[in-house]
Parts: sequence; structure tokens; C-alpha cells
Amino acid sequence: MGLAGCGSPATEAPQPVPAPSPLAAPASPAAAPTSAAPEPHWKVGARPLPRRPDGLGQVLPTPPELADRALPTEDFLPPPAGDRYASTVAAVPADVLERSTWQPACPVASTALRYLTMSFWGFDGRTHTGEMIVNASAADGVTKVFGQLFAQRFPLEEMRVTRPDELTAAPTGDGNSTSAFVCRPARGLANWSAHASGLAVDINPFCNPYTKGDLVLPELASAYLDRKNVRPGMLLPGDPVVRAFASIGWSWGGSWTDPKDRMHFSATGN
Repeated sequence: MGLAGCGSPATEAPQPVPAPSPLAAPASPAAAPTSAAPEPHWKVGARPLPRRPDGLGQVLPTPPELADRALPTEDFLPPPAGDRYASTVAAVPADVLERSTWQPACPVASTALRYLTMSFWGFDGRTHTGEMIVNASAADGVTKVFGQLFAQRFPLEEMRVTRPDELTAAPTGDGNSTSAFVCRPARGLANWSAHASGLAVDINPFCNPYTKGDLVLPELASAYLDRKNVRPGMLLPGDPVVRAFASIGWSWGGSWTDPKDRMHFSATGN
């Protein structure tokens, strides 16, 4: 799908049933109508974008289905019992490390990372369990912040560990996964990103896009540049999410001027 740094499905309107002719014989009782199957949701990651000269995807208009994004969450971990926040902190299991972007060249040892599971509310109004890899020094603070997001019912579409193939996948411009550790350089630079040390978190990237010049990431998220049109999942100056991260000493990229990284919180200021 490519990396960044939320429309219910329509249903077909019922067609009018013509009135019976007054000369027609009474109709036999009709079978109970069956409800039409809903049309499928937008398939995230299914439509690669043409590439710009810089290798990123072309910035194209936001599809109508994503202009007020509220896609359902697909569970890959068991949802929490009831509506109480639950979290775990553990060493990164070998199978999770293997499907992550960690490699020996990363600027953090695997033993200095922690694997978190945390409850969150989806845009579908249901509770889910997400996963995240962060620096060991940040684990307790991050689980505390997401507990506050859960209490506020702030919606997240997805929370999972970034895979290696996503670093080189064709750009599709529609990703919206909340994530932390990604072993890659800072955007447009040669030095490591704070994500590569597990010291940064991106929240709902599609709802909170990165911008620099004419670049928008994710590339289909331009509808969310209108910050006066407040929709669920957006981050705004001084809101409870920004304050929650500030309470653990993390800064927000939405306060930057150029680039403006609305999805991004970090312990390092970059």
C-alpha cells in the first residue's frame, strides 16, 4: 500500500412496485423479501497510483467514498472483553519481530523495543485490539495515552505493526494505519526517522495528512486538508489527543510550519 509518514457503503434504493391492474387476478402471496447485500467498502491498498518523478504517488483528488472516512476495522487480534481499556507490554515476540521492519542495521536493538497490545474504538463504533512496537522507554507512556484516547472514544481505523513489504509497495495513497516503529529514514532525508527508534507514533494518517509543498501523504487525503470541516479521527490544536501526548512530553507535527505532519507525535521533536 505504501506508507504515509476515514463513508458507509451505499445500498441500492428499492424500486417502486407497480400497482396491480384492476382486471388482474389476485396475486399469490409473495415470498418474504430478502435484503439486498450491501455494496463492498472501499478496498484499501487495491489501487496503485501513478508515480511522481520523486517516486511517490501522484496526489489525486480524494474519492467520494473517503472524503468523510469511516471504514470498519478488520479484527486480527481478539477484541477486548466488554468496553474496558486493556493493554499489555512485553518483549517483542520473535514472530512479530520477523514480520516487522526491524533489521540489524536499525538504530535500535530489538531488545530495546517492546510489543504493545491496546484497546481502541473503531469508526464502526466497536472496540478492537491493536498492536504496536515502541521503544522500551516509551512503552508505559504510550499505553497511558491510548488509554486516554479509549476513554474519549477517539476513533482509530487500524493499529498494527508495519510490514517490510510496505516499505517498497506501490503507492496507493489510502492507508490509515496508526503505527509507531518503522525502520526507515526521515521523510526526504538520509538520517533515521524517530519511528526507526520506536519514539514516534502516527495517528490516523489519512485523516491527518502530511504536507510539504505540493506533496500530500497519503496521496488521496487532500479532502482532509480542510481542517475547519471537522470529522471523526482528526487531530486539532489543543484537542484531548494532542494534550494526552503532551502530558508524556511528546510533541505534535501538526504544529510545524513546513512540513506539517498532522499525524505525527514524537519524543524527539522530529
